[in-house]
Amino acid sequence: MTRLTHIDDEGRARMVDVSEKPATAREAIAVGFVRMSPETQALAVSGTGRKGDVRAVAEIAGVMAAKKTADLIPLCHPLALSKVEVSVEPAQGGLAVMARVKLTGQTGVEMEALTAVSVACLTIYDMLKAAEKGMVIEAIRLVEKTGGKSGDWRA
Repeated sequence: MTRLTHIDDEGRARMVDVSEKPATAREAIAVGFVRMSPETQALAVSGTGRKGDVRAVAEIAGVMAAKKTADLIPLCHPLALSKVEVSVEPAQGGLAVMARVKLTGQTGVEMEALTAVSVACLTIYDMLKAAEKGMVIEAIRLVEKTGGKSGDWRA
């Protein structure tokens, strides 16, 4: 059975000690989707919404969120990220969100990528909720990670 790294031998939550791990190049990519009507999607893509450019604001929100992951997820390490890229693109049925996070360090950046996507999706919802309250945030998931002890992984 796989041992959970954030649980100690007594079953208590703990931050993992990464001090002895070598610093390696690490990258993670996460995606998500905000399902919406064609009319709401057109409003989002137009850049003329009442709250501003939905895609640009969501992308910036995602970058900011990645940098604040350790403040939001209790056992995450604060990291010096070297790259955070968030994109929001129109897709069939809504807006597709992707985040790519990189660093050279002692722990991975999966949580930072997932946090970036989650907050970008929430920002899209917030900016468009006046037009459509029934939007659905879905399919937030890690699709790729490279580096570290566990090696590379792709969905």
